[in-house]
Amino acid sequence: MANSAQARKRARQAETRRQHNAGMRSMFRTYVKKVVYAVEAGEKAQAEDAYKAAVPVIDGMVSKGLIHKNKAARHKSRLNATVRAM
Repeated sequence: MANSAQARKRARQAETRRQHNAGMRSMFRTYVKKVVYAVEAGEKAQAEDAYKAAVPVIDGMVSKGLIHKNKAARHKSRLNATVRAM
């Protein structure tokens, strides 16, 4: 356990950031799933709207440092390919 005041504060900050990042990652996954479910349901217009909503969220995760830029590019590319293939 942290003994110094500085270490205790860093532990508090780390826990707060961990919880915030977990929520952000969950939001990221939710937006990706919305696109996937719309594609599986065969609703092209809804899939396109979900993709357009997901792209800024994915880019935001990169700017916050939660995911790597290549992972974001991979997700966007694959989602776009599935939507266009409908």
